[in-house]
Amino acid sequence: MRPFTLEVPQSELDDLKARIDMARWPEKEPVDDWSQGTPLAVLQDLVAYWRNDYDWRRCEARLNALGQFMTEIDGLDIHFLHVRSPRADAMPVVMTHGWPGSVIEFMGVIDKLTNPDDPTAPAFHLVLPSLPGYGFSGKPTRTGWGVEKIGRAWGELMARLGYEKWFAQGGDWGSIVTTAIGVQQVPGCIGIHLNMPIARPTEEDLANPSPAELKALGALKHYQDWDSGYSKQQSTRPQTVGYGLVDSPIGQAGWILEKIWAWTDNQGSPWDALSRDQVLDNIMLYWLPRNGASSARLYWESFGSFAAQEIAIPVAVSAFPREVLPTPRKWAERNYRNLLHWGEVERGGHFAAWEQPDAFVRELCLAFGQMSSA
Repeated sequence: MRPFTLEVPQSELDDLKARIDMARWPEKEPVDDWSQGTPLAVLQDLVAYWRNDYDWRRCEARLNALGQFMTEIDGLDIHFLHVRSPRADAMPVVMTHGWPGSVIEFMGVIDKLTNPDDPTAPAFHLVLPSLPGYGFSGKPTRTGWGVEKIGRAWGELMARLGYEKWFAQGGDWGSIVTTAIGVQQVPGCIGIHLNMPIARPTEEDLANPSPAELKALGALKHYQDWDSGYSKQQSTRPQTVGYGLVDSPIGQAGWILEKIWAWTDNQGSPWDALSRDQVLDNIMLYWLPRNGASSARLYWESFGSFAAQEIAIPVAVSAFPREVLPTPRKWAERNYRNLLHWGEVERGGHFAAWEQPDAFVRELCLAFGQMSSA
């Protein structure tokens, strides 16, 4: 374990501004919505703020104040935040982000989980790793870093930190890594929480679907028809798309912003759910480490792992209404043989902790509180 301090050279920030100034923009889209992708006017507005008003040093200072570390696992540096609770009864939990997210997703829940205002509420020691090829973690130079291996690496990480028993949580790729932890029964993990459970319908379900099943099937069709092009590219040719993302801040921002719009619980604008600073803090964790290709390679490694799998250890689920691929409880119960908690949340989308931190914290406290008591 070695401490890690972010000190981005000013030359990197100057280079970003120079690239923005030299950008070649396409013409305006011939539609008045997001149906062809990120609208020109929306992206130009965000980039103008990025160029002239955004303060990276604020984000950098926040990350450094939380406590960042590096540790080498199987030849790869893993970057993580380790934020311990002052409470003696705190429970350790490893929380995993996804794409196009980062540890930035958890900034609004860290204080609430480690040091809650209510002394009777559960408290947690938080371990927040950056996926391989994401954030400031190392970039794998050989194949094999799929979700199963990442799940085992997180077990090694928790052991090195001295946690003999711990919980795991995740959404998006974090949900798949956390599922892999449960399926493999990684030593030390005593329960998991998912805000994107994965399950599949049976032929009987399809023959007579309930309203919840019809919603899930409709969302899956929309995803396949209109929302999955990024995943097909990243799971088949991540290197090709990486050239543009690593070279162009405009390209990287547009690539991510479209998914922020599509996957958050908003009324038509991404800024209904998240602020420009929140989104740019996250984009910077792709831009600064040049992660356009390395982050996409996880799709090449593990996109086939988005499949229903049985888990024997305790499982908790929080269902947010604007999840990209909602899963009815009926489907999930077939895979999660020890489902202790199923929470239906009123608001929120794919980025649960980022969008709805208070609801997310309540769900984790309920879920892991029940598991701890059990």
